[in-house]
Amino acid sequence: MPTSRIALVTGASRGIGRALALELARDGAHVVAMARTQGALEELDDEIRALGGQATLVPCDITDFDALDRLGAALFQRWGKLDVFVGNAGVLGVLSPLAHVDVKDWNRVMAVNVTANWRLIRSLDPLLRASGAGRVAFVTSGAASKAKPYWGPYAVSKAALDTLARTYAAEVRNEGVTVMIANPGPMRTRMRAQAMPGEDPMTLPAPEDFAKKCLPLLRPDWRESGRLYDFPTDRLMDFHQPS
Repeated sequence: MPTSRIALVTGASRGIGRALALELARDGAHVVAMARTQGALEELDDEIRALGGQATLVPCDITDFDALDRLGAALFQRWGKLDVFVGNAGVLGVLSPLAHVDVKDWNRVMAVNVTANWRLIRSLDPLLRASGAGRVAFVTSGAASKAKPYWGPYAVSKAALDTLARTYAAEVRNEGVTVMIANPGPMRTRMRAQAMPGEDPMTLPAPEDFAKKCLPLLRPDWRESGRLYDFPTDRLMDFHQPS
């Protein structure tokens, strides 16, 4: 029997990450689920087992960068490869004028949304290349392409994430690895409720809807790379250079 595809999902305990982990499990992947909350990871594990799938739980703060290095080594020792990496974990930070943002709040947003994903690329790159069909997706935001007042730390971090992903896509273009960026748009998540507390969440799409649309980006037969999947319009988009 062929070995299951091994899929790492960060921020897997709730929201979009949880929905993606479950969707990958339904598709037959062995899910490596990373999040800070042990209890929520165990609940996810129960759901994956109920689907007939398997999971490995990684309770870890994504800003524990030494742990991210150890994760790459542990995955290599157990499987020698990684087939799917979903960089989903993210934080909103504070909504505030840039001049009023506290240094620790700025650093936290950059550490979670940008630096952790770079550290994971650094740790996982040999494993993704060893897959033969490594598939990577980073979860971005429409804020990355806008410059709205008070959204500075989050918007800047997501713009940086987009460029990080596109750079990595260019570097692995001939290595059997594809790298996509996925924008969920407004969605029924805790982060959205934090940003828009007066909004009725039932007017928004559920994370499960987004996860179903993202699954094809993570399958071995996917060929596009360095592009954006925009869920609100359900289309692939290119990043354009300035004229």
